[in-house]
Amino acid sequence: MVQNAENVVDHFQLFRGPEYREMFKNKRDNFENGTPDEEVNRVAEWTKTVEYQEKNFAREALTINPAKACQPLGAVFAAVGFEGTLPFVHGSQGCVAYYRSHFSRHFKEPTSAVSSSMTEDAAVFGGLTNMVDGLSNAYNMYKPKMIAVSTTCMAEVIGDDLNAFIKTSREKGSIPMDYDVTFAHTPAFVGSHITGYDNTMKGVVEYFWGGKAGLAPKLERTPNESINFFGGFDGYTVGNLREVKRIFDLIGADYTIIGDNSDVWDTPADGEYRMYDGGTKLEDVANAVNAKATISMQQYCTEKTLDYIKTWGQETVALNHPIGVAGTDKFLMEVSRLTGKPIPDALKKERGRLVDAIADSHNHIHGKKFAIYGDPDLCLGVAAFLLELGAEPTTILSTNGGKSWEKKVRELLASSPYGKDCEVYAGKDLWHMRSLLFTRPVDFLIGNTYGKYLERDTGTPLIRLGFPIFDRHHLHRYPVWGYQGALNVLVWILDKVFSEMDAHSNVAGKTDISFDIIR
Repeated sequence: MVQNAENVVDHFQLFRGPEYREMFKNKRDNFENGTPDEEVNRVAEWTKTVEYQEKNFAREALTINPAKACQPLGAVFAAVGFEGTLPFVHGSQGCVAYYRSHFSRHFKEPTSAVSSSMTEDAAVFGGLTNMVDGLSNAYNMYKPKMIAVSTTCMAEVIGDDLNAFIKTSREKGSIPMDYDVTFAHTPAFVGSHITGYDNTMKGVVEYFWGGKAGLAPKLERTPNESINFFGGFDGYTVGNLREVKRIFDLIGADYTIIGDNSDVWDTPADGEYRMYDGGTKLEDVANAVNAKATISMQQYCTEKTLDYIKTWGQETVALNHPIGVAGTDKFLMEVSRLTGKPIPDALKKERGRLVDAIADSHNHIHGKKFAIYGDPDLCLGVAAFLLELGAEPTTILSTNGGKSWEKKVRELLASSPYGKDCEVYAGKDLWHMRSLLFTRPVDFLIGNTYGKYLERDTGTPLIRLGFPIFDRHHLHRYPVWGYQGALNVLVWILDKVFSEMDAHSNVAGKTDISFDIIR
């Protein structure tokens, strides 16, 4: 197949050409030493059985395709939510390249982060020199208002002390003595991206409220009527945080979004490059100590942070990625209770419109069986909404979910007759999910982009919801929180339902008996 400027063939078509097929066959036959197709097919069929599932679930020392990422990814997510802040990862360049590319592929925006560029010598002798030089370079070249330091596996395995390293960097003149540098230990070999988010958020709050690591007096709290808000690690942060701000403004609440990264991942194309855009002002983070209460939209993303905030006498409210009518109701009633302000008529109308939309369409979703995977809070929010719609969650799996999460999911399922047949799996991965889709088949799968391989393998249609989503564009710009957000999720689910109906009723007079164009 010849390429030329007038006929540039896309790679999808290019590699289907006869010369490439011949090349691939030659590679298989002469170099791969492969197993005969008959044996491959036999084993593939066996992996769909209950017998194989039992062996699959018996494994303990191996994880295959976990539905989670590592702590430093969550640390970078949290760090970019503050005004003029540069994430600084104490570790190798390769790790940081992964975090930048992961976010850039999801949000379709550049993501700024730097590393201390640790290599073999640092792994043996420690990374102090890398930290001193790295902080100096980051401060002088990129001129951030704040640097937020986190760690990778390498730094944690050798036991580098971030607090001591940053102090030494100040003493050596790498950064000014009064310059803001927060830190969090985020070992990638334990926890997940939500743990890294939590550790970083706690580190930022503790730094500003607790005396800037000894550089300033500990703050004195003077309570006021404002409330703080944490969104948690959220792939829809652009749309969701803007929706939350709109809701707060309609209510007339005095609020602070702590970690507002909605602008840095949605910058305009107007000829100006913005390395830092938006973000919570650093003085607002300090003043947040005086708030009446703190709301977290995702409990399992902020456990340590909320525990620390409680020690300052603030009330805390932890939700679970609320999606749908009841979830939004609870969020709004908590905001109303904390602020003393009524829920405005505009939001009540939005609620009514969502209920009307559900009434219009629920018959297409009622009774459908769903498998869900993703972060703990997201799974709870999605499951609650499906129950409202009369759908039947059948399998819920969270690799980074624990026993307390599993208990909470079971309590949710027990509250509805539609949840009675659902199985819940904490700490399991997508290879476990593959077995379950074969042995306990469902109508639809809900999860991130990596579910497309499960869709191909098992034939279960995938509804993309979560993080990351690489193979669809701009979903992160739409909210899934609030009544408006729930309407978006409802439409995404319905679109998939209708697409599947069309795909299986597209032969006139055979599969399309009624010639029905109405759904």
